[in-house]
Amino acid sequence: MNKAGERLFNGLVKENPTFVLMLGMCPTLAVTTSAMNGLGMGLTTMVVLALSNLIISLLRNIIPNRVRIPAFIVIIASFVTAVQLLLEAFIPALNKSLGVYIPLIVVNCIILGRAESYAYSNPVIPSLFDGIGMGLGFTFALTCIGAVRELLGAGELFGLELMPDSFVPIRIFGQAPGAFFVLAALVALQNYIKNVRKKAGKSYEKIGSGCSEDCMNCSEKGCTKRFYDENGAQKATNTDKEDR
Repeated sequence: MNKAGERLFNGLVKENPTFVLMLGMCPTLAVTTSAMNGLGMGLTTMVVLALSNLIISLLRNIIPNRVRIPAFIVIIASFVTAVQLLLEAFIPALNKSLGVYIPLIVVNCIILGRAESYAYSNPVIPSLFDGIGMGLGFTFALTCIGAVRELLGAGELFGLELMPDSFVPIRIFGQAPGAFFVLAALVALQNYIKNVRKKAGKSYEKIGSGCSEDCMNCSEKGCTKRFYDENGAQKATNTDKEDR
């Protein structure tokens, strides 16, 4: 599998930000009252994630190591502002429905996490596809959660009536507790499928955050892969370059 395809597959399956890494829980639980809201929030986040990864990777040799987090936030905030203005201009209903959770994309741990763990240390094209893959994984998860909640809570899917007239909507799925129930059920389903594949010799437990190591079970407090080469010699950082 080529590098771009690997990053897409990683975000969708191996390191799905919602079902595997359990990141970005605030928008996941808050906005997924319908499939359309989940899809809109996911795609909005994907655009910001892909573009911020692209720019951060382009500037990785320019951004000083000691101010990288503020620099990441400025880049991400710029794209969030642009996306919010576009939504307000062209899709006002979705913008109103998502509300404050669009500006809060700036501090979404998925975006900051990928900027820090991948985009800041890798070339432009893989970083772009890493953002797209993570964004697609986030979109898929939010759309699934929103679809189940909308179907059980209102008898609809994307606003279309699907259930028979005899169906009585389970209102709790349209409320906050329903989000937890659906998330737990989908994570359990994902874990069941993972265990079945593991027994078949096709395990996806090895997490590939750019270093192809098992990061979930890593005992190191700081990832040495980023700062040391294979021979144990320390790599030159942006701070070292400035000091010289």
